Parts: sequence; C-alpha cells; structure tokens
Amino acid sequence: MTKTDQDNTGPARISRRVFGFGAGALVVGGAVFASVWFNIAADADADGNLRVEDAHKAALSGAVLLVDIRRPDEWQRTGVGEGAVALDMRRDDFTDALLAHTAGRQDAPVALICARGVRSRGLTARLTSAGFTNIIDVPEGMLGSGAGPGWLKRGLPVVAWSPT
Repeated sequence: MTKTDQDNTGPARISRRVFGFGAGALVVGGAVFASVWFNIAADADADGNLRVEDAHKAALSGAVLLVDIRRPDEWQRTGVGEGAVALDMRRDDFTDALLAHTAGRQDAPVALICARGVRSRGLTARLTSAGFTNIIDVPEGMLGSGAGPGWLKRGLPVVAWSPT
C-alpha cells in the first residue's frame, strides 16, 4: 500500500482553506448575532423613537402610555420602569390588553420598551400594521443598546414587580 492509498483511506482531513473559511464565517456570524442582540445600530433620535429619560418624563406626565413588553421573569429581576405598565408581549390577547389601557384608542401615544430595543422595534411594526397609529419605540431599552446605556444604567427609577 502506498502512502497515497493510506491518506485516502484514513479519516477525512479538513484543509486549511476550508477551516479558515469556516472560522471566518463563524466570526462574521457571531458579529451579526451580537449586533442584533445588543441592537448596536439603534438610534434614539430617529423619528418615532424616544430616549429613556424622555419616555420616563412623558409617562409620568401622562403624555404617553409607556409599556414594558418584557417577560415576567425580566420584570422580577430588574423591576419595571417608574410610570410604565408591565404587559408581556407574548400574551395571546396583547392587543386587546393594550386597547384596554388606551381606552380603545388606536391613536393614543404608546411607547414600547424592552431589554435592548429589539423586541420593541419588532412589536412597533406589528402594532402599526394592526392599525395603531402612534406607536413609539424606546430603543435604549432597560439594559442599553447602541442607542444608549439604557434605563437602569441611567439611574432612572424602577418599581418592584411581583405577580398578582
């Protein structure tokens, strides 16, 4: 048996080129995942968006309904921003529950906040297509994103949440 025959019968070997390509794809994929997860491209000053400080002031004054759309376990860990209504976006009746908070008005100003602005951005689009006309995104979120450090790091007040 020649050396060539032995090489062909042994375990498959990955060439450096294939390995390099795979490693590069992994790095690029990881960077894309991280940019989406941390909402790096978020812009709090874009039209239809609010900074967390402005969302807090507007919620306290009654100018907007601020809705924290995160999950109950997240509210439990960090609390809910002062002035916000905790409403889990995964609820089957989310739209009806939101309408109950806006007295049935689809034109009421509603600001959505989540952890990093990813879910609020998606839900903004979904509610707009469902007929809501004044949905505002808070892209910094509670934990921060590319739009800024977020509610908690800015030291804005939170209210403890507990299941009722």
